[in-house]
Amino acid sequence: MVILKLPDEIEKLRRSNLIVAEILAELRERVKPGVTTLELDELCETRCRQKNVKPAFKGYRGYPFALCASVNGEVVHGMPSERPLLPGDIVSLDFGVNDRGYYGDSAITVPVGTVSPQAQELMAVTEESLYAGIEKAVAGNRLGDISAAVQKRVEAAGFSVVRDYVGHGVGRSLHEDPQIPNYGMPGRGILLRSGMVLAIEPMVNEGTWQVKLLPNDWTVVTEDGKLSAHFEHSVAITENGPDILSRIH
Repeated sequence: MVILKLPDEIEKLRRSNLIVAEILAELRERVKPGVTTLELDELCETRCRQKNVKPAFKGYRGYPFALCASVNGEVVHGMPSERPLLPGDIVSLDFGVNDRGYYGDSAITVPVGTVSPQAQELMAVTEESLYAGIEKAVAGNRLGDISAAVQKRVEAAGFSVVRDYVGHGVGRSLHEDPQIPNYGMPGRGILLRSGMVLAIEPMVNEGTWQVKLLPNDWTVVTEDGKLSAHFEHSVAITENGPDILSRIH
């Protein structure tokens, strides 16, 4: 069941998402060769304590960290570790908070030092596909319009969209209906309505769209070992068009 949010609830979700955005912006600046993803996770924990919010992912279905940090061929749900980031790596940082019962959720992919032109293009196209999807998050459109816009931008660049993992509604729960695939047909799916809040999150692979789960039962990696990038915004559908809650204005 899709839960429509009232204007005051959207403002509470904006507060949560702005906290996420501020912390992700700080993480982006901290990403350097030699830094470990465990250090980034510890920073998330510290900032959550300071802001009196709960890390949304920690304890969710048993996940032990505040941050998902996916390096290179890791697609999503990468676990922070003591492995130092290396020049040329890319790292996807997916983070969320619970602020007084309302969830924020966003993700960015960040280069570590100087990266290859292919890695740079993969990140750029993934972020562009996110905004292509957001443009279609308009009352009266269909869910498939978002999915198709993402897929079109990604495949035009020769990359592939992950099909096994999707975006989602977000609100008083971290994951709500509807599920939002990053591929599909325009004009299909549920009608988009004002009051919906959607976490739109393209996961884009350099090679095949196919993925596999590592033995830790969390980390998803590309089947061919090639790079993957991930960007996410939480977006409210309003009478005035899409409102990106997780963007610092």
